[in-house]
Amino acid sequence: MESISRISSLLETARDLTLEASSSVRRSSNNRPVPAQQIKKLLDSRNERDVFEGLRKVIAMQSRPPTSTSTSPATLPFFTPIIKNLASPSLELRKLIYIYLLHHAALAPDTALLSINTIQKLLSSASSPTERALALRVISGIRVPVIAPIVALGIKRAAGDMSAQVRRAAALAVPKCWALDTAMEAQLLGYLGGLLADRQYGVAGAAVLAFLAVPGWRGEERLGMVHPVYRGLVRKLVDMDEWAQLGMLRLMLYYGRRCFPRWTRRVRRRKAAVVGSGSGQTGDDAPRGFYDDDEEEESGLGRTQDDAMVGEGEEEVVLDSDLELLLNSARPLLQSRNSAVITSTARLYLYLGTPAYLYHAVGPLIALLRSSQDVQQVALQNIVQVCLVRPQSFVRYFSHFLIRAIDAPAIWRLKLEVLTLIFPYAETQLQSLVLRELEHFSRGHNAELIRESVRAIGRCAQNSNAVTSARCLRLLLAQISSTDGTLVAESLEVIRHLIQRDPLSHTKTVIRLAKNLDTATSPQARASIIWLVGEFAGLQPENNIAADVLRILAKGFADESEAAKLQIVLLAAKIYVHHLNITNPPREEAKPEPESLTPMQSSMIVAPEEEGGFGETALDIDSHGLQDEEPMGEKEKEHPIAVLWKYVLLLARYDTSYDLRDRARLYKALLAVPSSTELASLLLLAPKPVPQTPSPSETRKGFVLGTASLVVGDEGGVAGLRGYEPLSDWVKEGEEPDPRLRDEVTSTAKGDTSAKQLTASDRLEMVAPTAGEKPNGLGASSGKGKTLDDWLDEEDEESEESEESEEMDEESSEEETEEESEGEDEGARSVP
Repeated sequence: MESISRISSLLETARDLTLEASSSVRRSSNNRPVPAQQIKKLLDSRNERDVFEGLRKVIAMQSRPPTSTSTSPATLPFFTPIIKNLASPSLELRKLIYIYLLHHAALAPDTALLSINTIQKLLSSASSPTERALALRVISGIRVPVIAPIVALGIKRAAGDMSAQVRRAAALAVPKCWALDTAMEAQLLGYLGGLLADRQYGVAGAAVLAFLAVPGWRGEERLGMVHPVYRGLVRKLVDMDEWAQLGMLRLMLYYGRRCFPRWTRRVRRRKAAVVGSGSGQTGDDAPRGFYDDDEEEESGLGRTQDDAMVGEGEEEVVLDSDLELLLNSARPLLQSRNSAVITSTARLYLYLGTPAYLYHAVGPLIALLRSSQDVQQVALQNIVQVCLVRPQSFVRYFSHFLIRAIDAPAIWRLKLEVLTLIFPYAETQLQSLVLRELEHFSRGHNAELIRESVRAIGRCAQNSNAVTSARCLRLLLAQISSTDGTLVAESLEVIRHLIQRDPLSHTKTVIRLAKNLDTATSPQARASIIWLVGEFAGLQPENNIAADVLRILAKGFADESEAAKLQIVLLAAKIYVHHLNITNPPREEAKPEPESLTPMQSSMIVAPEEEGGFGETALDIDSHGLQDEEPMGEKEKEHPIAVLWKYVLLLARYDTSYDLRDRARLYKALLAVPSSTELASLLLLAPKPVPQTPSPSETRKGFVLGTASLVVGDEGGVAGLRGYEPLSDWVKEGEEPDPRLRDEVTSTAKGDTSAKQLTASDRLEMVAPTAGEKPNGLGASSGKGKTLDDWLDEEDEESEESEESEEMDEESSEEETEEESEGEDEGARSVP
């Protein structure tokens, strides 16, 4: 008989496998839609396998895009047949029903209400914690506002459940219930406060996510819910899942800046003073005590008259003990496999910690560069943000920022930026390596990479000392003889910025650049050289090449580009102003008498003529009219600079560019009176500010580390993307909440005492649940959790009480006997 039953079971198993294989083959070979009547027949079948097959077809139809313009999906008519199978004992079947129900509940709310009673029964009577948690997730996910009280009741029951899985589901259901009915916020926050104090880290992490999901969590009242559970949450941080860790780090960043003021103290370096006469040792070389600080000490402690001469010292951040607990608890998260957790931890250290804590986050951030290219770009953008604040920490990792051939443009741009930020803090050998790297890429074939490499050399020069800047300048000067127009133009632009920093020490450099006007072909490069020659025209009047350069350029004026022509006209105006200032130096008393002025001289500009746009000045009229009366022998020969100036104006007057002609008329009117050049000197010869080329990511410096707005940059707008939360300000000293609010109060047998006052035995007892608590942290009335010490303490108290009662009885009996004896004595005295 056993063999027959075994054979029949094997045959049944083979039949099931054959049916499953045939159905899978049919599904893979036939992709045509199944008729609705056939699906309804499968859903109404009493066979569980047929119902399961029908639900799979419905879910497949639900996943396909709609084929018609109808607003209702094609799977909505199956709502009623599917709801009838909700009471099925098969969990796999109910999971498919739950998926369908959550997707269609908002489209048919009246039909969805038919399933509430069944789900509510499963929530209270299901034996498996997984089924209870799944039922709560489904009932809270049905977006029908009418069932909000039912969902709140389910959350209340699940919050006291023995299973941590169910309590976690209760925490995640709180924001969903709040979205259904905001009037229940106070009730839901009460449940959430108990879940935040849960001993299970999974439940506490879910409660933190729910706390952040309910709007208004930045308020002072809502933030007060975190005070009593702060230390417990911080200790559970390392054990939470990755999503909960992200929520905790976000919450703790805001909490830390609003509850811990930024305290600083002054520290000073030890003064190098002679310790003793004849010892020959200074303060730095002298031996110190074992407990003496090696580098610094507080400025307010042990200050002597000699120490006061050291100075005020430097500021050092003083951390609160609770804030230090948070920073130390978050340090293991730097070893997380999730890049978002590492970035969030670095953000916590950047905005709450000290440079010592930020130093530990640099290595894990560098490790993210070994990920895929999309992760590399985000990691590099966050590294640049940290490097703008603390570039010294990245110097030893310079090799990770060297450009590779496979790097995308967005990645090598960020690598170049990091190299320029750490360049001033690197050693000489490392600086040489970085400059050789930039020089190599500046001679490549990628025009964009050439441009960015030359700009990076300029940023390295402007942030370094004079020796390094001169080296960068020599490197750029070697590039101007290249045949690549892009390289020459960018090199000259950077050279111009470097020369403007110290013009007096670069006179020979300008002469060398002027010689390259014969070979330079780039319009922008020629314009930069001409502008530099004009800026140096007045530094050394006796040894100046500007006039000769202008003479050579005027010969080929017609063949120049518009940018170069504009600079030639400006050069001519500057040279002419310098000539006028030398020939007609400004006088201290230059106030002419009104009687000596003729009517013609009093009007400097007369009516404009039709051709020139500006009228001829009094100088022109005087030179054409009055001076003609003078004899020809008395006329002085005109200076070559003045002749060159008029020649350039004549060339510009007939040019095809409107901008050039207008600019020439402006300069002509400005220099119409040779004896009055104050306004022209102020306009043309004014000292130029030293140009500074900021880092490309300086515009993103205001965004918070680890946010999408930081990665997107200016494209997300000035205020960042929608939902961006700016960094909160530090709380002012004296306005922070009382630190005693964060004290953990523990209930013991003899009363409530703080954790700081507990003895060693009491702390050992805290490891196990106390007599009045369940494992989930909620109170219980049973006394099954009493320890042996509790029973012994009760027996000792009972014995002490019994001894005290016996002593009281003996004392009362003695008092009664004394009173009786006194009464008998009085009675005997009263008898005659």
